[in-house]
Amino acid sequence: MADLEERQNLLEDEDEDRQTPRGPGRPMLPICDPSHLLHRVVVLVFMCFLGFGSYFCYDNPAALQTQVIQDMKLNTATFMQLYAWYSWPNVVLCFFGGFLLDRVFGVRLGTIIFSLFVCVGQVIFASGALLNRFWLMEVGRFVFGIGGESLAVAQNTYAVSWFKGKELNLVFGLQLSMARLGSTVNMNIMGWVYGKVEDLVGSPGHTTLGASLMIAAVTCLFSLSCALVLAFLDKRAERILQKEQGNTGEVIKLTDVKDFPFPLWLIFIICVCYYVAVFPFIGLGQVFFIEKFNFSPAEARAVNSIVYIISAPASPVLGFIVDKTGRNVIWVIIAVVATLCAHMMLAFTFWNPWIAMSLLGVSYSLLACALWPMVAFVVPEHQLGTAYGFMQSIQNLGLAVIAIAAGALLDTRGYLVLEVFFCACICLALMAVVMLYFVDYLRGGDLNRSASARAKLQKEATSAAEIRRQPSMMTHGELARLTPMSAFGLRNRYLSRLGTQVNRRTHTHTQPLGSDMAQTEIHLLIQ
Repeated sequence: MADLEERQNLLEDEDEDRQTPRGPGRPMLPICDPSHLLHRVVVLVFMCFLGFGSYFCYDNPAALQTQVIQDMKLNTATFMQLYAWYSWPNVVLCFFGGFLLDRVFGVRLGTIIFSLFVCVGQVIFASGALLNRFWLMEVGRFVFGIGGESLAVAQNTYAVSWFKGKELNLVFGLQLSMARLGSTVNMNIMGWVYGKVEDLVGSPGHTTLGASLMIAAVTCLFSLSCALVLAFLDKRAERILQKEQGNTGEVIKLTDVKDFPFPLWLIFIICVCYYVAVFPFIGLGQVFFIEKFNFSPAEARAVNSIVYIISAPASPVLGFIVDKTGRNVIWVIIAVVATLCAHMMLAFTFWNPWIAMSLLGVSYSLLACALWPMVAFVVPEHQLGTAYGFMQSIQNLGLAVIAIAAGALLDTRGYLVLEVFFCACICLALMAVVMLYFVDYLRGGDLNRSASARAKLQKEATSAAEIRRQPSMMTHGELARLTPMSAFGLRNRYLSRLGTQVNRRTHTHTQPLGSDMAQTEIHLLIQ
């Protein structure tokens, strides 16, 4: 009985040794402990502000549309090239951003590098305005684009590394809300900043524009400082918790494109046709509201930013609703139809534009919550990286081409024809989503399944997988621990804890107590 108790105590001590690292040290404060929620909340704050500068400066041209066109003496088509130059590098980088973070730089160094690209790009952009060199402004937007989209990938990588499970959904929602907050603040404050700089300089012009854009670069420096702090905190957590550095988990294989199913191509068409009718419109919206509705510049900037203002709080809420109800295709149809109604109100009526823009903000948020998760329902997990990379790539290609086309159309035909063009793009998206509904119905309705049905199906699949894995679930070490220990093994472990030198020539700790091999080894050592 005493031997049995001693053996049990030794086994419990071994479990504690495996689970709890020994060593001197005082317990850390919760805010300093990487495993504590309070510390992770601090990390989340820096994580959310990591992309603030990028989103703030992305729409600088839209917030200062009138000033950029007048001070740099541009037409609308040339002005819209500032958005096109941002999108061109991301036609390619969407495929390789995750690879660079995983295999080349690592998430910490990669985040700092991409933040530097954003800062340098904004400084070059502002310098081009100061020097009255529009080509230099285009170079700045190109460099800015190299860092902008990849920085968003790095932000998501940090989130996956620090948060798991249900926490992750909330974290992604908070990150998106903070990004939209950056766009909203830009839309409403940059005109005021330009006015203050104009008062100091004494007159409008490219110098005033350049100084205003240089002030905006301060937000990029702030985000760079967040990247440096995150790198330090992540490195410290890796050392304390013995955890691996985060990675995107994406595997990009261009050969997978040929295996994409037809519903995925329809999702790509919906994505491109929808977003080209939203972002270019916001880029040109300020002058539209001034000319058609006789708004003041401040009122025009406010109504133009309502899409981002609404999407900041609405995205987490709508995402929760879509998660609870399922029926993704139906939600996408509702979002596309609502967006079409918003553009038609703006094009053919003189109703207060706050109504149409608010509807556009809700539908834009709803589509993002319902459309992007559908990719994971139609392709296997090992192709997700390629599918999302291709989706972002053709989205940026469409935005680059349509931005230039929209500017040229506005110069030659006016805002009414431009709005009709945007309505046509939304109609193409509507045709694609209706087709997706019927194709999915003929294939079994996986995309439009309810949340309860999807959860039941996933539970059944998980149970089947567990049954298949049942015979091989136990590892060799676990099987060994189920085998009774020999008396020799117990004695050696007990003596080793007392600091006594023991013979390590044999390994009998997993042999049965009464086995012939154990008894033979004991007699040999005694002799």
